Amino acid sequence: MPAGQGWLSAHVWRNERPRARRYDRRMATTNTRVILARRPVGEATPDCFELVDEPLDELADGRVRVAVEYVSVDAGTRTMLRGDGFHRQVGVGETILASGVGRIAESRAGGWTPGMAVRGPVGVQRFADVAPKHLERVDDSIAPLPAYLNALGGSTGVTAWIGVRRVAEPEPGDTFVVSAAAGAVGSIAGQIAARDGARVIGIAGGPAKVAYLTDELGFDAAIDYKNDDVPARLRELAPDGVDGFFDNVGGPILDAVLDHLAMRAKVTICGAISQYDDMANVTGPSMYLRLAERQASMEGFAFFHFPESIAPATAELAEWLTEGSLRCREEILDGIDHYPEALQFMFHGGNIGKLLVKVA
Repeated sequence: MPAGQGWLSAHVWRNERPRARRYDRRMATTNTRVILARRPVGEATPDCFELVDEPLDELADGRVRVAVEYVSVDAGTRTMLRGDGFHRQVGVGETILASGVGRIAESRAGGWTPGMAVRGPVGVQRFADVAPKHLERVDDSIAPLPAYLNALGGSTGVTAWIGVRRVAEPEPGDTFVVSAAAGAVGSIAGQIAARDGARVIGIAGGPAKVAYLTDELGFDAAIDYKNDDVPARLRELAPDGVDGFFDNVGGPILDAVLDHLAMRAKVTICGAISQYDDMANVTGPSMYLRLAERQASMEGFAFFHFPESIAPATAELAEWLTEGSLRCREEILDGIDHYPEALQFMFHGGNIGKLLVKVA
């Protein structure tokens, strides 16, 4: 599914005050959900999902109804469709799990009023009935709602900040490599490492992504894994070896970088999108002995392992966005019915920056 189709649009974050939307709950009588129709075997193709319409139930006491505006498309969602695993699983017939942003359309909970902008685990649906303890108020006068799923989102910007600042900890002058560097997390991780004085090399697929990294984000260099000889380019660009590696991909890319580590290098495992379609047969790194030979270390993480860092990460990311020193891109697919295609689009490496689905 190539970029540039009519329903795909790219956005660069700008500090603009969005217009508040008004909802009339009397008009909301039907919900539309994307459910899991069958468990994927291999790739999660659109026929694994189903779009269902159903009447809205009466809202229960103590809950709020969120009119969802945007939902996040995340690689980790694929790991929730297996039936067992580290993440919470989606049952067949259940709504696909996703973080989202929107506004309260109806409330039967004190302190939560219609029109309030919120973020939370709303799922891929037009309306989500949620207990307030699972929601977070967001200020759309500081940033547009999509930014709260991108630079200011836990699984995106906050993950990048924690991964770089708390786990990888690059030193000034380090050669720091980021895989999936044109994606939502990698693009921000590379910018943070550069702010901290590292020389940043991004690995991404295709000329457009390589140009985005070097021309727009200011990466020092980029490798096109689809067209370049990755090991040869690493030798060329990092003749003294790689000091830090922020990996979102796994597989052959991880092996290529492991084989070119500098002494006492640090490898940070954020994700492994190359493995998510077949988690029962994960391919481990064949070059792991380089860790011993180079006295290197490898550490995995998730942002929720560092709860004390979420607030400072969010505050600093918001500051950078406001001053314009952090560039973030969103690609938005318009229409809830495009969610299955969006997930497939991500696994085909189609998006640059954060991929979202516009629901309303």
